[in-house]
Amino acid sequence: MSSSNESRQAKMIDELRVFIKKVLSEPTIAVKSMEIARKYRNEPNAKEIIAREISANTNIRIPENWSEADKMFLDIIHDVLDDEEALY
Repeated sequence: MSSSNESRQAKMIDELRVFIKKVLSEPTIAVKSMEIARKYRNEPNAKEIIAREISANTNIRIPENWSEADKMFLDIIHDVLDDEEALY
């Protein structure tokens, strides 16, 4: 593995660690994030809207230029919504 790839992965892991700490210290983040995602999931540019709303309504900050960790978080939200939909 190249050192630039290792550096990128290390950065993503650090970002995910910070995110997980926030979620565990404030359990309402997950609930609020999913409520926001459900509300906007079918909108055009849903991921951008969801990211903006999560940033505005929780202590999670998703910048306009998403990192790999931000993209992963938004993808996981959509996976959870897909799983919910499959249950019904």
